[in-house]
Amino acid sequence: MGKFKKTQKFGKKKRQLSTSDPRLIKKTTELTKRKLEGRKLLHRAAKPRTPATAAAAAAAAAAPVARGSSNNALVKHVPQASSALFFQFNTQLGPPYHVLLDTNFINFAIQNKIEIVKGMMDCLFAKCVPIITDCVMGELEKMGPLFRVALRIVRDPRFERLPCAHKGTYADDCLVQRVSLHRCYIVATCDKDLKRRIRKIPGVPIMYITQRKFSVERMPDAVGNKASATDCFSSLLAVAGHAPSTTQWAPTGIPPAPPA
Repeated sequence: MGKFKKTQKFGKKKRQLSTSDPRLIKKTTELTKRKLEGRKLLHRAAKPRTPATAAAAAAAAAAPVARGSSNNALVKHVPQASSALFFQFNTQLGPPYHVLLDTNFINFAIQNKIEIVKGMMDCLFAKCVPIITDCVMGELEKMGPLFRVALRIVRDPRFERLPCAHKGTYADDCLVQRVSLHRCYIVATCDKDLKRRIRKIPGVPIMYITQRKFSVERMPDAVGNKASATDCFSSLLAVAGHAPSTTQWAPTGIPPAPPA
């Protein structure tokens, strides 16, 4: 059976909208309105100014912008830089370190069987003062009897207590506000959202738990950071003008010949 051949239609035309179509009428009315508005604006600009109108326009331009007006959105409020910072280096941080504890950091330290004060001192090689705010204490008390071990640890006399003036027991906002006002704290937390918020504040280190030990972000002197002791030693040698030795001993036990 052969293929069916369809004859070509020669008299077919494109469909066109009639001039009385309501869609076309709507577009034309919108265009005419815009043209009329443009002509009015041009007519106002071309109109000659009298001395009275020029003086009124100058006075309006020189007048201060009132609060709540639409022009107020253009004003930028830049926060004042902390006097404790030398670029990104925080000069207020030093032993004894004051560490603000978050609720989840205490719970994860108990799960990983890390003593909080001893772990901090092993991380920073200095005396550390753990600090508990009222909101963190309130969160632990609300968690019930399952977290009574955390409450017993927090009530240790080595832990300092800071009073809170805000309402409620939400600790994240309290810690962020306290750290932005006073840059003398290290924030100990395992919460990703709180870490993200604190990273926006320059000069505030973050303590967290990794591989069953404490480590600190944005503090190169701490243990567990990328800038380890060997890197610091090699950088000191480079500053002093002595390149670190890269030669190794021969496998036979005979030292290699000194370079010429």
